[in-house]
Amino acid sequence: MLVGVPKEIKNHEYRVGLTPPSVHELVARGHQVIVQKNAGSEIGLSDDQYVAAGATIVETAQEIFSRAEMIVKVKEPQPGECAMLREGQILYTYLHLAPDPEQTAALVKSKAVCIAYETITGPGGGLPLLAPMSEVAGRMSIQAGAAHLEKSKGGMGLLLGGVPGVAPGHIVIIGAGVVGTNALQMAVGTGARVTVLDKNIDRLRQLDLVYGNRIATVYSTGHAIEEAVLAADLVIGGVLVPGAAAPKLVTRGMISKMKKGAVVVDVAIDQGGCFETSHATTHADPTFVVDGVIHYCVANMPGAVARTSTFALNNATIGHALALANKGWRRALLDDAHLRQGLNVCQGQVTYEAVAKTLCYDYVPADTLLA
Repeated sequence: MLVGVPKEIKNHEYRVGLTPPSVHELVARGHQVIVQKNAGSEIGLSDDQYVAAGATIVETAQEIFSRAEMIVKVKEPQPGECAMLREGQILYTYLHLAPDPEQTAALVKSKAVCIAYETITGPGGGLPLLAPMSEVAGRMSIQAGAAHLEKSKGGMGLLLGGVPGVAPGHIVIIGAGVVGTNALQMAVGTGARVTVLDKNIDRLRQLDLVYGNRIATVYSTGHAIEEAVLAADLVIGGVLVPGAAAPKLVTRGMISKMKKGAVVVDVAIDQGGCFETSHATTHADPTFVVDGVIHYCVANMPGAVARTSTFALNNATIGHALALANKGWRRALLDDAHLRQGLNVCQGQVTYEAVAKTLCYDYVPADTLLA
């Protein structure tokens, strides 16, 4: 198969779909890889390294999209990229379609085979291709929140860990999944007071066994969320419903009653966000203020640590990339029910139920297209 890797064009996005070691894996199995010039140069992956791994360097994204049978990216295709997709071409990347009707319509129109990292499941449960970026974003959420609590960034001027004689700040983490657990690791390290909310009692029990009296675990209800949020200096939103729009757990009313200069970090923003006041921002302009509360809602948080993120992501994605290249998309999807869960749009049909329901498309199960 001829695999293409375009340079990412989203604002401040420096990750790249394949690293040179991943290219080597594909080439060693008889596949060809074309990589757009300077696709990885911003994170220290030179064109020479890609050539040494067996890739061919091409000048433009247009050549990548026109020639490649499979496009491997990181972020969702931007409008100009969607326009270059063609019928039957495989697109393998993050998509996050539920809150993005424009992208969904463009992918449906393209009739490409669109496989989303974030809905591929794993044998042990969970979302193994989303997990590494959730780990990065969860850990980053604390340092982003801490930075924006500084007065020069618009915050209340608070040091999360406090100092002797001055109480530490209060961090509230909504959701104890991969994002929340990684945020918790960093939060405890700051010396702040930490509260974690989740509906899974077993998960809260596990965290209590690990962290003991260094954290407070609270069963998540609307009342409990409001009580915690109003007492917080920093709130991390890390709630996910696979493939669907994130639930709005923190309302505009709650935001209006929070401390002025407090910070909220919405890690669920790729799926529409779990704060009612959230809208996606970029690394170039990461925050906005609602009722005196700083909102950090960057939709590609891991892009800020793009080298770490790229290698972590490739560890998770290369296995399925090899299967798609070796077998073709039909056989690969038939052979692997977990990979089949990643098929979101195919041949002009929406094949992921949560996306179809959210955006009012007819749902066509992947099995019916593979039969």
